[in-house]
Amino acid sequence: MSELSHRSDRDAIIAAVQRLFEAGVMSASGHANLSARVSPDLILLTTQGFVRDLQASSLALVEVSGKVVEGEVDPTNQEIIDMHTAVYRLRPEVGGIVHTHSPNLLAYAMANRPLPSRYEALRRFGQASDIPVVPWAPRGTERSVGAIVEALEADPGTKAVLLGNHGVLSFGPDPVTAAMVVVVAEEAADAELAAQALGGARSLPEGASEEIRAGMSRFAK
Repeated sequence: MSELSHRSDRDAIIAAVQRLFEAGVMSASGHANLSARVSPDLILLTTQGFVRDLQASSLALVEVSGKVVEGEVDPTNQEIIDMHTAVYRLRPEVGGIVHTHSPNLLAYAMANRPLPSRYEALRRFGQASDIPVVPWAPRGTERSVGAIVEALEADPGTKAVLLGNHGVLSFGPDPVTAAMVVVVAEEAADAELAAQALGGARSLPEGASEEIRAGMSRFAK
């Protein structure tokens, strides 16, 4: 891939990776995979599962059909192609996807428990419903990808899904926003677990999402 090829999208993926590491939400292994939509039918995808110090050479151009058209995806990462492209096919508004194993979100995924939407920051990113859990299936299989699609169809507004016994998958209009969804969801999971020692987290009042949106709109340009 040339230095100038899809430069802004490449830079957005690299910026999203930096945001994840700077926020301290990455697992000890540093595993993640990210993608960005560069056109209605093409995405940029990380070619390996470890993204620290990600370089442009570690990105491949992939059709939303799943065909790699430029670059070489590591065999260990081939199985994530269908996971990303299925979301892009289902949600035309999605411009960036992040998959990782953030520790507190992983705890919820391991317990197969949805993450409650009780943290205001989640609502500010449009996550008004609990983040659902997709039942475990081998990564990249038709059963796994099909279950992700079913979860997104059941909750068209969700910005993320927990992958049972595996990790988290988030999406947004661009890779940095998708990364920030991971950051605030990881904060929410951490707070939920900590609040258990105090008797458990309390839900936001009815109508909170509407009030939050109204407050944000007052300062929108």
